[in-house]
Amino acid sequence: MRIAILAFPRVQLLDVAGPADVFAEAGRQLGRPAAYRVQVIGTGAGLLRSSNGLRLAVDATVATQRGRIDTLLVAGSPDIEDMAGDPALYDWLRRQSRTVRRYGSVCSGAFVLAAAGLLDGKRVATHWNATARLAVACPLASVEPDAIYVKDGKLFTSAGVTAGMDLALAMVEEDHGRELALRVARELVMFLKRPGGQSQFSAHLAAQTAERSSVREVQAHVLANLKDDLSVPALARHAGMSERSFARTFRSEAGTTPAEFVENARIDAARRLAEASDLPAKRLADAVGYANVDGFRRAFGRRLGVSLVEYRRRFAT
Repeated sequence: MRIAILAFPRVQLLDVAGPADVFAEAGRQLGRPAAYRVQVIGTGAGLLRSSNGLRLAVDATVATQRGRIDTLLVAGSPDIEDMAGDPALYDWLRRQSRTVRRYGSVCSGAFVLAAAGLLDGKRVATHWNATARLAVACPLASVEPDAIYVKDGKLFTSAGVTAGMDLALAMVEEDHGRELALRVARELVMFLKRPGGQSQFSAHLAAQTAERSSVREVQAHVLANLKDDLSVPALARHAGMSERSFARTFRSEAGTTPAEFVENARIDAARRLAEASDLPAKRLADAVGYANVDGFRRAFGRRLGVSLVEYRRRFAT
C-alpha cells in the first residue's frame, strides 16, 4: 500500500516522520514490512531543510511522481503560508484527490488543502493555534476547534504534530482492525490511542499554562484531589488568599474560572475512566467528586458534547 507524504521547505519533520513510523511499525506487526510503502514527495527535487534544521531527502516531486497513490497526506510547516499561490501544486492535489483512496493533512497542512479547494463543505481539524485562521481562509469548511483528528468521507485531517500519529493509527485501524492499531501504539510507547473526537486539550495541559506558582499549585491540588471540596472558598483557603482575590488571580492566570477548571478536571478524569472501564455512571460520578449523578451527566454532556453512553460507544477500549 503506497503512502505519499507531501513535504515542503521548512516542513515540520515530525509531521512526516511520525506517521511514517506508525505505518512502518504496522508493517512489522503484520509480519509484512512492505505492507505500507511510505514515499516523501517534495515540491522540488533534492534535500529539504526541515523547520528544525535537519534535512530530508525526497523520493519524487509533484512533477516527477508516477504511479497510483493509495493514501496522500500533506505535512505542515510553521511557514505554511509560504506555500500560497502555487497553481501547479493545487492542480496536482486536486487530481490526486480524485484517484486516491483517501487523502488528508497533518497540522497546518490543512491550509494547503484549503487553498486547493479540497476542504470546502468538509469537517476538518488543524492545530488548535491555527483553527481561527483556517476558518477565515476556508469559510466553506466546518473547522472543529479542538479535535485530535476528523474523518469526513475520504478526507482525514489532524491537529498539531503528534496528532499526525493518531491519524495514521486511525488509518491502520481502518485497514487492519483495532487490535493491530493498539499493538502499534504500545510498541511506539504512545500514551494511548486517542480517538479523533477527543479534545486536543485536557486539564493536565491547561494546568501548565499559569505563570504564578500559587495558581499552578492549586491546579495540581485539584487534579490530585478530585473527590475533595473544591469550591472557591476551599481553594482560596488552600491558596492562602481571599475569595475575591483568588478568583480574580486564577481567572487572569489560567484563562478560566476555578469552577470551570474543576469541572473540566473532573470530566477529563471521568472520560478516561469511561474509556478504560465499564463502571456505571453513579460510580464514575463518585470517583471524580460528583455527589449527584444527574449533575455529572449534565456536566459530561456539556463538556464533551455527547452523552456518556454515546462517548463510550465511540471511544471505549
